[in-house]
Amino acid sequence: MAIAVIMPKQGQSVETCIITKWFKKKGESVSVGDLLFSYETDKAAFDLESPEEGILLDQFFDEGAEVPVLVNVAVIGKEGEATDSFIQSQKTVHETISEAIEVEGVERVEGVEGENLIDSSSNGKIRISPRARLLAIDKNLNYNNIQGSGPNGRIITNDIEKALSSAKMVHATGDEYSEQSLSNVRKLIAKAMHNSLQNSAQVTHHMSADVRLLLEERQKIKNIISSGSPVQDITLNDMICWCVIRALEKYPETNSHFLDDRIRTFHKVHLGLAVDTPRGLMVPALKNASDMNLISLSKELKTLAETCRKGAVDPELIQSTAATFTISNLGNYGVEMFTPVINLPQAAILGVCTIINRPADMGNNIFGFVPYIGLSLTYDHRAIDGGPATMFLKEIKSQIERFRY
Repeated sequence: MAIAVIMPKQGQSVETCIITKWFKKKGESVSVGDLLFSYETDKAAFDLESPEEGILLDQFFDEGAEVPVLVNVAVIGKEGEATDSFIQSQKTVHETISEAIEVEGVERVEGVEGENLIDSSSNGKIRISPRARLLAIDKNLNYNNIQGSGPNGRIITNDIEKALSSAKMVHATGDEYSEQSLSNVRKLIAKAMHNSLQNSAQVTHHMSADVRLLLEERQKIKNIISSGSPVQDITLNDMICWCVIRALEKYPETNSHFLDDRIRTFHKVHLGLAVDTPRGLMVPALKNASDMNLISLSKELKTLAETCRKGAVDPELIQSTAATFTISNLGNYGVEMFTPVINLPQAAILGVCTIINRPADMGNNIFGFVPYIGLSLTYDHRAIDGGPATMFLKEIKSQIERFRY
């Protein structure tokens, strides 16, 4: 029996999603867990896996289409099964959310492509969606000769974006360059970072910590893993997160949100972790991280990061209000120092840098090289003064240098 694949509802405030890429074509076989398509909300990007085994009998939306949540996107079933009933239910939904209007002499009509389409008739009007048209105008792109990939040859946003990315623009000086439209996720990141710097008083302090104890514990774990014994693979980042949580418990004023006329201080640490994904940076929150032991913390952090990379994270967890403090680790990339940007309304964020061997006094007039890890704390000076911020950073250093597993 054929079943419908519906657009998931990712969060209470999400009403529509944009299909960014189809991984399967109409008529192809699919298995349970196969990726069907990727889609974006106004907060994040996700992948949808096939809920059933069978044939992808029909697809109702193209790449670039904006689709209402809980609407049929495709049908999976056995070869030869009818899909008409699913298409009809799709049109019924659109009749409730869209109405025909006039846009500069071009008629907008409903259609299964899902973008409140601008239709054309026999008088030569261009079939193009309003979203695609506005994008083309913004980029000064002539869309008259673009072949639309939407229903009945309509031009959709994905067609405009492909034209922009593939076209080589020639500068007046003769230099060539190319332009590519920002993805929805990239736009969200850009907006959040700009707003953060515009609407807060950010200051960054840098400090380094001796990580010999952390490296010793990490080597012990590696040796156990190599021997084949079962053990949780606790990383340096896990250990640092553990140390930061202990420091936040001692300096709770840093575990807070600045809300213009008040400061909300949290009794538990909901730790935000910056995760690099194929779609862009995501910062999910690990709720109640302060209640976990190191092994549980390590497991949960890994699960959360993997969920983000798969595009299956709960949208509520990646809102900046979900975390009380964030850690961004660029140490694996060899970054020696950087200035992380606060996820407002959080009051601070810690940047973790690479490990560098530095000369140090080992005692008895003996000098040697000691591994130090860089720590960069950015804080909102409206919420935290320099003295308390420095004491908090010093406590993180102390926790790292006194670490015991």
